Amino acid sequence: MPSQRIPDFNVIEFANVIEFATWLVGTARVALSPVEIVAQTCERLVAAGIPLWRVRVGQRLINPLIGAWGVIWMRETGAEEYTVPRSVLATSSYTGSPFEHVVKTRTRFYRSLRDLDPARDHPVLFEIAEDGSTDYLALPIIYGDGSVQGAAFTTDAPGGFSEAAMVLIEELSPFLAAALEPAAMRRSAESLLRTYLGEGPAERIAAGAIRRGDQVTIEAAVLLTDLRGYTLLSEQLPPDELLERLGQYQELVVTAVRAEGGDVLKFIGDGVLSIFPVEDSGREKASGRARRALEAALLRAEQIAGLRFVGCLHVGSVIYGNIGSPDRLDFTVVGPTVNFVSRLEAVAKSTNSAAVCSREVAACFPADTTRRLGTFTLPGVPDAQAIFELVAPDQRASREQGADPEIKPRTEHGS
Repeated sequence: MPSQRIPDFNVIEFANVIEFATWLVGTARVALSPVEIVAQTCERLVAAGIPLWRVRVGQRLINPLIGAWGVIWMRETGAEEYTVPRSVLATSSYTGSPFEHVVKTRTRFYRSLRDLDPARDHPVLFEIAEDGSTDYLALPIIYGDGSVQGAAFTTDAPGGFSEAAMVLIEELSPFLAAALEPAAMRRSAESLLRTYLGEGPAERIAAGAIRRGDQVTIEAAVLLTDLRGYTLLSEQLPPDELLERLGQYQELVVTAVRAEGGDVLKFIGDGVLSIFPVEDSGREKASGRARRALEAALLRAEQIAGLRFVGCLHVGSVIYGNIGSPDRLDFTVVGPTVNFVSRLEAVAKSTNSAAVCSREVAACFPADTTRRLGTFTLPGVPDAQAIFELVAPDQRASREQGADPEIKPRTEHGS
């Protein structure tokens, strides 16, 4: 590190600077979390005589909902993690801000907060000044892949930062980047896996299940939903409107599944495949979570004009793991249980039912919450199967009040 850059350096001895940098790229990088790295870095700087008040280190994230995450340290309360919604990055809170300047130009941004000018200074600087800060220093935190993050340092000292203090902070920023980069890259990779594969597969792949044939047999309630009239919609709507309609449907299904602890594994055209692992909770609880997710999604769909879909439920053993070629893999569930639930879609549509289930799922619920549709021969399934309709909550309420819901007569289907 070129010590000649530090003028009249009296904040911390040069040997201690070397020790500080070595700690960042050694012990801190390997053993500490991002929160601990930022907290202990700030505490060391304060102990060296630098009057830090607040420090914020931000990291961009590859995530459809979260635009950034980071650590904020305050002298009074210590350090904690925070997240920034992706939508914020498109607002004036970020546009034109010192953080945007640092990320785009890869250069530092310094401003005294004691003489701000409304005509040229970003509103965020006025907010920071109102909180009591006197000086603001933002620096680029550059990672090995070329991505640029940002770090902002403020002080409440009446005279602001000394030149020596700012040079020291800037000299240490590459070492802070080296300490934070592994955790930031892991966070981005995990977020990307969750976005494209779902929570369960992301965890298993991150744990090393990356070879074809890496699999485990689990018991789960399997939910498959399918948009009604999708073929007709694809012929009638322009591509952008079709994708918007498809996105609305998928979003409400995914939201409902996640709210009940399920895992969305795959989008298959206009179909959504989800699982609710049985684990130690038993079939009844797993099936109940799947049913609540389906009913919540169906109820939400009623509020969107023209959006109708069917949901099919089955519970049983599935093979959960990697399939595909050695260099192109897919993490999903396969097996007879999945095949069975895929066959229920035709039954739901032919009987005009929004939600159908197998005998195994129906057995998990009180008799008055399901209705037998008949016995059906399903392609690829050896024996004729009794299929049930899930009675919607409003229909159950009508029954309890003594009024039967309007039900069209149904005919038993034989082999």
